[in-house]
Amino acid sequence: MGSAGQNQGARGGRRLTAALCPSASEQARLQASVVEEDTEEWQKDSSFAGLERVGGVDLSYIKGDDTSACASLVVLSYPALEVLHEDCRMVAVSTPYVAGFLAFREVPFLVEAVQRLQREQPKLKPQVLLVDGNGLLHPRGRTSLESPALQAPRAATRDACSLVSCSDSDWLLAGFGVACHLGVLTDLPCVGVAKNLLQVDGLVRDELHREQIRSLRREGDTFPLTGASGRVLGMALRSCKNSSKPLYVSVGHRVCLQTAVRLVRSCCRYRIPEPIRQADIRSREYIRKQLCSPPEAVSSGPERKNEAGLDD
Repeated sequence: MGSAGQNQGARGGRRLTAALCPSASEQARLQASVVEEDTEEWQKDSSFAGLERVGGVDLSYIKGDDTSACASLVVLSYPALEVLHEDCRMVAVSTPYVAGFLAFREVPFLVEAVQRLQREQPKLKPQVLLVDGNGLLHPRGRTSLESPALQAPRAATRDACSLVSCSDSDWLLAGFGVACHLGVLTDLPCVGVAKNLLQVDGLVRDELHREQIRSLRREGDTFPLTGASGRVLGMALRSCKNSSKPLYVSVGHRVCLQTAVRLVRSCCRYRIPEPIRQADIRSREYIRKQLCSPPEAVSSGPERKNEAGLDD
């Protein structure tokens, strides 16, 4: 095929990609609304004076079933970190997983939980959300022209989208993770907190990265996650003295990175910030009670672990 034919084929492939997975254009639209700076008065105070309620969200799946999950929103007092509100509900996750677009699969349930709290108990609405996942430290959701969905389109759009995967180059650019998505849709300050590093914009888990982790000797020590583009996408944080494993903190919405790191550190009794920890504990316990099952019956879901940097 000549260059003209190749170009025409590529353009046609891109149009087909967009038709199969409209999430790409919607993600770009939402991404334009992300605010990467502090917007609240309490954020500007060294001790966060004025901050009274911090929320944590989580989605836990029934092991072996990636369509049944418990969506959890927990609101804690600040700085005491006592639980003020808990909302755990079983949800049917029907949207197919597409690499780079995990938020479209999970965020609607978390938005509903925030909106439900706003309607029923507005005085308990969190002033900031901590999310088990990433914000700007995330691959940009793009679809690959080499995907099986484009080679053999399925009749149903959702089935076709479920086959789309990102090419290697698609995962090199900074993007729009679940913390950004949730923050924009709820218009709340939002922070992404992940356990593992995503390889974005040249960031890799190599020996240099491991050496940087070893340099985090004290609680509160950090180092910036600077991509090949020169942009700082997040911060590695040693959140407590009893764990040498860092957290990877990134901006979600309406907060700057420095404030996000300070807030996460101030919410840690253990390695994981208490709002996220409580949301995870309570969602898993809710599933166990619903199923009368042992702890191993609950999972974070394989795609959540891959994309959000989670561990079971």
